[in-house]
Amino acid sequence: DLRANAEYIRLADEFVEVPGGANNNNYANVHLIVQLAEQTGADAVWAGWGHASENPKLPDSLALTANKVVWIGPPPSAMRALGDKIGSTIIAQSANVAVLGWSGDGLAVDYVREGLPDDIYKKATVSSPKEAIAAAKRIGFPVMIKASEGGGGKGIRKVLSEEEVERAFSQVAGEVPGSPIFLMKLATSCRHLEVQLLADNYGNAIALSGRDCSIQRRHQKIIEEGPVTAASPDVWRQMEQAAVRLAKTVSYSNAGTVEYLYMSDGTYCFLELNPRLQVEHPVTELVTGVNLPAAQLNVAMGLRLDRIPDIRRLYGKSIKPEDYNPLDFDSLEPVPHKGHVIAARITAENPDQGFQPTSGTIQELTFRSTPSVWGYFSMGAVGRVHEFADSQFGHLFSFGESRDVSR
Repeated sequence: DLRANAEYIRLADEFVEVPGGANNNNYANVHLIVQLAEQTGADAVWAGWGHASENPKLPDSLALTANKVVWIGPPPSAMRALGDKIGSTIIAQSANVAVLGWSGDGLAVDYVREGLPDDIYKKATVSSPKEAIAAAKRIGFPVMIKASEGGGGKGIRKVLSEEEVERAFSQVAGEVPGSPIFLMKLATSCRHLEVQLLADNYGNAIALSGRDCSIQRRHQKIIEEGPVTAASPDVWRQMEQAAVRLAKTVSYSNAGTVEYLYMSDGTYCFLELNPRLQVEHPVTELVTGVNLPAAQLNVAMGLRLDRIPDIRRLYGKSIKPEDYNPLDFDSLEPVPHKGHVIAARITAENPDQGFQPTSGTIQELTFRSTPSVWGYFSMGAVGRVHEFADSQFGHLFSFGESRDVSR
């Protein structure tokens, strides 16, 4: 990143040089992050998205430091429970959140009392092509074979018939070595809708609108927009309430996102929960007026949601200190959202090679934000996208009073 002249390093007040190469040498290296947090006297660690942001070993390790470095994120127990695709689906269906047909159909746990027992978890997995075929026949083709620890388009294959199972299973296992594997019914003619969650350490959890991320390539988002307009207000409210119910089930705190598949007939099914902030979070910030990274910091500092000014504004409450009173979020409705946002990811990909990620020097990059169109880039005109970087190096956000205006 230093040689690539990364924009975020140029903007930093202080930075520490770390080994280059793949992210297990740097941004995903839990031992290194904890070591540097102690050496620099850091009060807290914010992992953002990607890399180590979903690794519960990071908050576990920070809690053992001499200065008790604070983790700005959800508790590791919730990360383990909901950051795992198999575990989160078992917990979701146990909390009466609708799920698609899958290899763990019918399994239920009392998470508050017993957690997620290993034997229940194992029943939801498939450990061989033979077991995958049996599960696929029970669920009904077409299905998706997925690695629980996969993501970013890795560890996932669509299977249309029994003949394709063995090869797809091997590919998934090879892309995410050691990960548990499960099957899920393929949903056709559906949209990818997600609810933005925010919760504190006192049992409060709220839904901060949501996003429609249906336009994807290779299972990776390209266009995001909000608020959600595909679902009716009543159905969307049900989806928000289910997301909050799931968060409370595992005593979740800080920011997170519950992802759903929304069907053409108006029904919906839980997909997964991401126990971190999403890269597209400005979509939600622009329509709700809530600064999500700041809210994450407030929660990590020990503030209740009803003590955060942005949250009080969202619910139409006074932000004067003398007016601060506890709020019952379950009985309150937020003020109507303002406007609409459409976001587009800017990536370094080669269209002549199936849009495969590419690297190289950026020859020219010119963009000027306006009051209605804002963007940011991780590299400038004299930088480069190196071979270990994610293909996304920019994000544009267009805001308008309506969806048509934002387009």
